[in-house]
Amino acid sequence: MADTEVLVIGAGASGAALSWRLAEAGIKVICLEQGDWVKPKDIPIDRPDWEIARMTWWSPNPNLRRLPEDYPVNDTDTPIKPLMFNGVGGSTIMWSCFNPRFHPHDFKVRSTDGVAADWPLTYDELAPHYELSDRMMGVSGVAGDRSVPPRFERPMPPLPIGPGTQTVIDAFDKLGWHWWPGDVARNSTAYDGRPACNNCGACEMGCPSGAKGTSDVSYWPKALKLGAQLRTGARVFEITTDKAGRATGALYYDRNGRVQRVTADAVAMASNGVGTPRLLLLSKSTLFPDGLANSSGLVGKNLMHHPIAAVSGIFDRPFDGGTAGAGASVLSNQFYGTHPGADFVRGYMLAGPRIHAPLATALGAWGKALPWGKGHHAEYERLFGRAGAMIICCEDLPVETNTVTIDPELKDSDGIPAPKLTYAVDDNSRKMIRHGLDRSKEVWEAAGAVETIERPLLAQAGFHLMGTARMGNDPETSVVDRWGRAHDVPNLFIVDGSVFVTCAAVNPTPTIEALALRTADHIIGSRR
Repeated sequence: MADTEVLVIGAGASGAALSWRLAEAGIKVICLEQGDWVKPKDIPIDRPDWEIARMTWWSPNPNLRRLPEDYPVNDTDTPIKPLMFNGVGGSTIMWSCFNPRFHPHDFKVRSTDGVAADWPLTYDELAPHYELSDRMMGVSGVAGDRSVPPRFERPMPPLPIGPGTQTVIDAFDKLGWHWWPGDVARNSTAYDGRPACNNCGACEMGCPSGAKGTSDVSYWPKALKLGAQLRTGARVFEITTDKAGRATGALYYDRNGRVQRVTADAVAMASNGVGTPRLLLLSKSTLFPDGLANSSGLVGKNLMHHPIAAVSGIFDRPFDGGTAGAGASVLSNQFYGTHPGADFVRGYMLAGPRIHAPLATALGAWGKALPWGKGHHAEYERLFGRAGAMIICCEDLPVETNTVTIDPELKDSDGIPAPKLTYAVDDNSRKMIRHGLDRSKEVWEAAGAVETIERPLLAQAGFHLMGTARMGNDPETSVVDRWGRAHDVPNLFIVDGSVFVTCAAVNPTPTIEALALRTADHIIGSRR
């Protein structure tokens, strides 16, 4: 008899959502997480050196953070560095909590634009799971945006808009461009036993108060109460299989370095777009010589990031970003999707304004290096508190040469081979970025900025890890089916961003959770 019905690998957004939904249905679940619970007191927001912490031991980049639970990533062949967090809640701990959904046409890019591939499901199929995800995480926003399908009223009203954000809104209105308050997984009011946001602005550091809808405070308490088990400090190195090619569980190192085994009737991968292909490629056997579930040869291929660019707008007066903080108060879909006459296909989202803290300003975060010595303070005072950033989030088309592979030399602290990323920004994305930079300048000029500064490609922007075990109907051109079930292994599921066919031009977290909830409902129905 197996130890559990479903074994989940990873306790981030997808693993938490899946575990809760299955436990709610009475299914026995064990989740393995190589990190630990993040204690509010350990989040360095109130330390005087909090910005230094953000750049070193509390960085979202595991190669800079180097905590015991991290694994290194060979990122020498990618201009966009992978950002992720190992721990209960996963990367939602360091998430800006911006929560937009895919648009309906994002699921049928091949049909509408002749590129990439269509998803084997539609927006309408996913919509109920989007709504459930919003209620579970707690989303502040307002319904009524005509650029997206109708949706229920948001669980909470939108966060207040500050003077700086109003300046951006007035600029969009002046240009006649779309804008709407962004859905944000931060409590504008007390919600689900968690307090309202205090607008400290450091969302990407973590949230000591619990006002941000991270998976550790939204899904996991409910899942554990329903009987789900969560084992932390569990570094999985192999998904085990039997002679028939079915998944039987996993082997992992516990926090003392001892090998442990968990057996299961089914296994669900929720280890993000880098961690999941790494484990599948490591899980070789006689039946799966190229890695588990990899008969298509696509495990680890088609890595998508979302190339991110920005334009800083500098003002000759104070620019109060208000509640924007690490995220963005408003978004614009004016250039979302393919536009006639553009020299690129698909499109991008504009989001802003974002602001930067003191040390980041001094180190040139606005895109302009400050002089050291004479003139430093004058330039600092000209920038700090007088600038905002417009973010350009570009749709990244899948390319098979953008990959996650196993590094032949680099290993983690337990001797498990590390992943290597190979990624290049393609010509379509470069043209898209150029267009977005020009349009963002128009926004800032309409807003009254006295100077604009381009930031063509942000290297530390790789939170979005997608596409490395894509979904599809054809086993020769995809890794999992429309339910997230591996074509090659009938009781193996993948529920994280790996399954994305295309990546749209918005943050992936709500779509990742909606897909995980949908897969959970499929598992529940199959069990019955």
